Amino acid sequence: MPNQNEEVLLKVDHLCQYFKSVKAVDDVSFDVKRGEVFGLVGESGCGKTTTGRSIIKLYDITSGSIYFNGKRIAAGTKSYTDAIAEARREMKTASPARKEELKAFIAQQRREIKSARFDHQNCDKLYAADMLKEVDDKYRPLIEQAQGEEQAKLKEEYEYKRRVASHQRYITQIQMIFQDPIASLDPRMTVYETIAEGLRIRGERDKAIIDEKVYRVLELVGLVREHATRYPHEFSGGQRQRIGVARAVVMNPEMIIADEPVSALDVSIQAQVINLLNDLRHELGLTILFIAHDLSVVKYFSDRIGVMYYGKMVELATSDELFEHPLHPYTRSLLSAIPLPDPVYEKNRKRITYEPLKEHDYSVDKPSMREILPGHFVQCNDAEFAAYRRQLNLD
Repeated sequence: MPNQNEEVLLKVDHLCQYFKSVKAVDDVSFDVKRGEVFGLVGESGCGKTTTGRSIIKLYDITSGSIYFNGKRIAAGTKSYTDAIAEARREMKTASPARKEELKAFIAQQRREIKSARFDHQNCDKLYAADMLKEVDDKYRPLIEQAQGEEQAKLKEEYEYKRRVASHQRYITQIQMIFQDPIASLDPRMTVYETIAEGLRIRGERDKAIIDEKVYRVLELVGLVREHATRYPHEFSGGQRQRIGVARAVVMNPEMIIADEPVSALDVSIQAQVINLLNDLRHELGLTILFIAHDLSVVKYFSDRIGVMYYGKMVELATSDELFEHPLHPYTRSLLSAIPLPDPVYEKNRKRITYEPLKEHDYSVDKPSMREILPGHFVQCNDAEFAAYRRQLNLD
């Protein structure tokens, strides 16, 4: 069922993540609407996982901005410093009037750098301060009006809420399910300790509350209370991934980044984990960024799909639209690789090989993300844009 909510929860704006000379993610932009599942697909090494890790700030991003709930939670400065360097080179031969324009431009870029660094470093502090103010505004009038035992109870609850609020971070509203279900779990920690760790870091001290949340989420993901005292090596791959899901869900996040959560599992177990995520999505109102390289899985699970190749987003559309009208040659190549349980079809299935140098001539006419149909974006230049529109009988 397509998501009908148009409120943007996560916005990725011109994200770049470079590791020295390697452009792992290069100028990627997309948004994820509240309540939807956004699929991010592409072959191994295309930058999907790096995009997810950049969003949850495991990496300091090189350039661009990431917004969550309308607030900038991560920002890079390379685009601004590059613009300043380019302006300084131009100033050497510029006219006096142009030099003044360039000076004003450089000053503006410096202000942008200062703002980006401030948001990146202080967004969590500001969020915690907002949460504390919210608690104060709610409880202080109640405490002043109450008396006796009621007042003592409210004070105790007020201190507890303040402690939790002071440990709040924007990024705790986004949790990640990692690809490898065994490598992402500490072998020396029990299931209980693994799931409860995030709650303790967030400031929870009441063992009864921790117990209640841990046991509830275990049952929610299809495990039982007796599993809480066991260690990761005592579980199967599917059960370990359920533990990873529980660890993410117990934090009551608004969004989950699922980084190829089924790629290391058997096919039958994959379906169980996908169904679990689907149930949790509807039951808890979760928004999910689903990273995978298997388009058939993504089609079943996602409302919209973004296709990445070599660090760039090459196509973005709704799931049905992408499968009905794949336009970019790399998307067509991925779709041609999907096997079907039909011997006749498989016998005649033709694989499409994507060779960028043969498919595109970007020597003069440079590509950019362009909207071919409403909500259907493709990385293309002017000539390709016209060809895609003719292909869809739009001209």
